[in-house]
Amino acid sequence: MFASVQCQARRAEPLGFFVGIRRIWASLAGKDPRIFGFNTEVKHGDTVYQVQSEARPTEFLLETQVFVRGRYLGKRATSYAERAPDPFFTHKQKESMLRDQHRYVLDAIRDGRLEQVLDKRETPETLSAIKQLDLQWVNVDSVHINGALLLKIRVTEGRAPAPAAKLVSRVERPEREPIYCQAVCDHSGTAEMRVELDESALADSAILVQADFNGRTATRKFKFRKVDGR
Repeated sequence: MFASVQCQARRAEPLGFFVGIRRIWASLAGKDPRIFGFNTEVKHGDTVYQVQSEARPTEFLLETQVFVRGRYLGKRATSYAERAPDPFFTHKQKESMLRDQHRYVLDAIRDGRLEQVLDKRETPETLSAIKQLDLQWVNVDSVHINGALLLKIRVTEGRAPAPAAKLVSRVERPEREPIYCQAVCDHSGTAEMRVELDESALADSAILVQADFNGRTATRKFKFRKVDGR
């Protein structure tokens, strides 16, 4: 059985910005733990890169990860452990540092310098040992049922199910407020999200889904397309 889903429309964030899952999750519950993040797609040549940046407060890190079609390429991380005890080191300063790091990696990709800015300690051997958190869109061939968008997502860690992983989705609609939904995965790492959305709006919409499991997050952006004959 899938967990209950909560959805609501919220004021649009700036283009290219996706609030971290813990912040959205807590915001729906009336709290704000001051977690933030950025998610941007950038193209170089024929390759589209997904750049995901977030603060990792338990590790005092500002981390930017790079993916291509869900495959992890590497990261750039900056520690703020030495500044964390400083009462004058504010949340806005951390967000500004993360934003600058995010843009730095984006510029490196556009200039063809990605390898130069990623942390050098990440070798093929260490990368192969990392259990990646991944999101799979299960019902990709049939998403609009009975007047609503029905999205089924499976979360895995190192190809193993991620039970009780928290999901937040953001449906982006042109010139309208985005719709946020949240859900919790079942024992198989799967969750269902239902959004009241007219089928005619799907062609111009996209959805961002972010998962949180054991303190780690992963974000994917899915775009809708019409299947011939439907």
